Amino acid sequence: MRATEFGRLIYRISIAWRREIDVRVRDFGLTEATWRPLLYLGRMGDGQRQTDLAAALMIEAASLVRLVDALERAGLAERVEDPDDRRSKRITMTEQGRAIYARVDTIHQGLAETFVKDIPPEEMTICASVLERIEQAIESQSARIEIGDGEQA
Repeated sequence: MRATEFGRLIYRISIAWRREIDVRVRDFGLTEATWRPLLYLGRMGDGQRQTDLAAALMIEAASLVRLVDALERAGLAERVEDPDDRRSKRITMTEQGRAIYARVDTIHQGLAETFVKDIPPEEMTICASVLERIEQAIESQSARIEIGDGEQA
């Protein structure tokens, strides 16, 4: 398998995986734009700084602002003052948000287990190791470009 084919495979799996979740959370009034921040917030721990949540989601902070706005409008999250930095806001889930998070998390975990149930644990370990090495190579390349040590396309 060529590297480009491998990259496309990873991309297609990512899209298909998220689409399967989207279909199952649609009844809660959620889209990928809203279930992912809610899922990450729940897993990271309630009360995250917007910048930390944006970094975890791998999106720009400005993009997260719109997503949090949508979560607030839906009554799932709210912004609160950061006691450590009054210029910063933390995102907390409402009671309704925590209930929806629990359901989304259950759906996410169930799908993950379903998707890999026929793959032996030793193959999962090898696959995870390969993907982690690719992730490290990407991060290393990104770091070189950021400091001006690599070629930009």
